[in-house]
Order: sequence, then C-alpha cells, then structure tokens
Amino acid sequence: MQVINLKEDYIKLGQALKAAGLVSSGVEAKIVISNEEVKVNGIVETRRGKKLIDGDIVSFDGEEIKIVG
Repeated sequence: MQVINLKEDYIKLGQALKAAGLVSSGVEAKIVISNEEVKVNGIVETRRGKKLIDGDIVSFDGEEIKIVG
C-alpha cells in the first residue's frame, strides 16, 4: 500500500492517482475514473475531482493508496 501525505486539507482523486504513479497523466486518470475502474473506500468513484481526505483508501488496478493527513 502506498501512502500519500497531504500538504493541504485534501487531494483530488486524479492527482492522487498521478502522484502515486498509477497513471502517467491527468488524461489517463480521467479515463480510468470514468471507466469505473477506481474505488474510494470500497465504492466506485467516477468524479476525478473527488476530494480525498485523511483516512481515505483508493483502490485501482490491484494497488491501494492511503491518504494521510
């Protein structure tokens, strides 16, 4: 599981996927999110701008990202 430490109050879902290296660009993030391939806290999320906060878990392509504040 990868960990992303927040510098602000939140990070957007697309930015988190890119920061974790699970996608190579914002365009790729948009595609995988709109294709319903990404889950936040176990629920499919289709909003690239979804704000992730401390404690959120993102799942994509067999990988997990934990958001830490």
